[in-house]
Amino acid sequence: MVLTRQTDVVVIGAGISGLTTAVTLAETGLSVGILADRDPTRTNSATAGASWGPYMVSDERVLRWSKETFEVLAGLAAKPDSGVRMVPGVEAFEEKVVEPPSWALEVPDFVRGLPPGLPGRYVDGWRYTVPIVDMTAYLDHLSGRFTDAGGVFEIGRTITGFADAAAAHRAGAVVVNCTGVGARLLVPDDGLTSVRGQLVVVDNPGITEFFQDNPHGPELTCIFPHEDYVVLGGHASLDAADMSPDRRIAELILERCREVDPRLNEARVIGHRVGLRPNRPNVRVEWDERADFPLLHNYGHGGSGVTLSWGCASEILRLVQDGGPARPA
Repeated sequence: MVLTRQTDVVVIGAGISGLTTAVTLAETGLSVGILADRDPTRTNSATAGASWGPYMVSDERVLRWSKETFEVLAGLAAKPDSGVRMVPGVEAFEEKVVEPPSWALEVPDFVRGLPPGLPGRYVDGWRYTVPIVDMTAYLDHLSGRFTDAGGVFEIGRTITGFADAAAAHRAGAVVVNCTGVGARLLVPDDGLTSVRGQLVVVDNPGITEFFQDNPHGPELTCIFPHEDYVVLGGHASLDAADMSPDRRIAELILERCREVDPRLNEARVIGHRVGLRPNRPNVRVEWDERADFPLLHNYGHGGSGVTLSWGCASEILRLVQDGGPARPA
């Protein structure tokens, strides 16, 4: 379907940030369209694990955005078709933690301490219950909400510039940039880098709790159980663009996760996921004062696209409702 000149807001990008922003705007009654080269199931967001919790992100607004998103996701967990479940689990560290981050302390059932049976290198951590998201089901859920609210998708559209998107629709339509790693060239933004992530998917041998650690290097260990499968991670490579799964990285992921939970020793590998995280010194959610048309940015979420999604979307809604920056007559 093609967007019309009656569109109030044009969202560029159909990943988690673009979809959540578009849903938030459309459900207030605005006429919203999404322009994207790929449909939601083929975006980087579709390859995520995915759990709630700030990761690879820095911004003074992270606590507020994370808390708002937690509340929305917790509510969605009551809907069987949303793809969101509240799952208990463990966050483990190889060194003593002086003070847990404030976002962790905000989780209602936060308890300091580790359960018995973990590898000896883990000496500190905590338990809590957080949203775990089946991204295929969740992206379908958001897409359905968007179209139910009157939103229109235009997929297969290559965006070479925001001005082109603005010119194609009515004068004064707001353009929202949710292009993730694509923003590096589109904006352009040299401060944005891509971080390659790799995950392994296996059959679920009966795991009901998640596990994740906090390494200082590129290798991390995470176990995210879904009803029929488990997502295992992970790896982070700066400025690596190869989207093919690396066999050696996959073997190391399996080795670390099996050490944490031996039930994974016999679990059948059913898939591999590779995606690119949009990493930036700070998340960019703001008006672009250099543009000669209303342009908002919502990108640079690092590994926290899901975690910040609803908070950033509500920030975009507030900016749209307040109006853009003053411009010369």
